[in-house]
Amino acid sequence: MASRLTPAARFTPFVATLGRGPGRSRALTRDEAREAFGMVLRGEPDPHQVGAFLMLLRYRGEDADEVAGLVEAARDGIHLGADVELDWPSYGAGRSRGLPWFLLAALALARAGIRVLMHGSNEFSSGIGVAEGLVALGLRPAASLADAERLLARDRFAYLPLENFSAPMLRVLRLRDLFGLRSPVNTVARLLDPGEAPAGVDGVFHPAYIELHLGVAERLGRPRLLVLKGGGGEAERNPAKTIAAHLWDREQGRAEYLLPTWCKADRGAAREDGPALLAALWRKEATHPAADAIVRATIAVALIALGRARTPDEADGAATAIWADAA
Repeated sequence: MASRLTPAARFTPFVATLGRGPGRSRALTRDEAREAFGMVLRGEPDPHQVGAFLMLLRYRGEDADEVAGLVEAARDGIHLGADVELDWPSYGAGRSRGLPWFLLAALALARAGIRVLMHGSNEFSSGIGVAEGLVALGLRPAASLADAERLLARDRFAYLPLENFSAPMLRVLRLRDLFGLRSPVNTVARLLDPGEAPAGVDGVFHPAYIELHLGVAERLGRPRLLVLKGGGGEAERNPAKTIAAHLWDREQGRAEYLLPTWCKADRGAAREDGPALLAALWRKEATHPAADAIVRATIAVALIALGRARTPDEADGAATAIWADAA
């Protein structure tokens, strides 16, 4: 017999489980998290319940099993019928965000024959978003999953804004404006992997999230995911600093790569320039040593994520060749 409980009544236990207090509350199981977040995305609970749910998740701290369930709920109904090789989320909102140099790295990889799906939302960012960068390059975002399939087939690259493949996720993300705080939904968005790619590259702003992202990738059985503390929270490497990149590989487990400092480039050196510089660098109509180094270093990170380079030195050398051939 079907339950006669209202959606609000069915959602109440999830809030209670998270908020009962010291010694009594607990994280949701993976199945509970999937069921609860599925209800949220369908708009079933009372809005007050949704606010309490998200802030309790944040207050308790993000749990890998719990986030894995949230990701599974968010993936329901999302199907990209295209062969993607590299998943590239772009949801950074750090104050250090400037021009999206990582976009040029992704496009260079596409020129080299690697099919890259970038997805994201930069509306909470203080920097220039991917969509704006694409316009400067004479390109455009994908209007839908089907459009992303067409762009991938033609260009081996597509940028799919979150609003064009999961409007409910964006609606929940926008609650940040009411709370003044991020929620675990930000983590969920980064880990969506809508193309179910064999490899992914992921940047975080706070190093504490690296372990969480790897743990979720492990629980979801993702083939490979490389996570690093990136510029502005994006998957972008600053070659002026020694950075640790952390890899999850389904066959071999975890590994850590120490990416060395190999130039004096500073990401901030190009922060004040507009999208025109992004386009000029892509077309080789201008030079900018700092930005050039960032692009090459970020290509190297992606090559490690893809398993196409065994060492950071090998990746750096191959990345320099790919960037030189991208004109």
